[in-house]
Amino acid sequence: MNKVIGIILLVVGIILLYFGYEAYNSVASEASQALTGETTDNAMWYLIGGAIAVVVGLYGIIRGK
Repeated sequence: MNKVIGIILLVVGIILLYFGYEAYNSVASEASQALTGETTDNAMWYLIGGAIAVVVGLYGIIRGK
């Protein structure tokens, strides 16, 4: 994997994690947690996608040529 792609994935992953964190702490998410005990789907998808992108990006940076 190219190091440039790894860096791009790392940056995108960090941005997704930020948005996921903000969505997780939003008023709508906290209301959903209070009523159902679960977070909103958007927050979870941002966090999962961001974590995957960060891991793949770090792998690309470390193993890239």
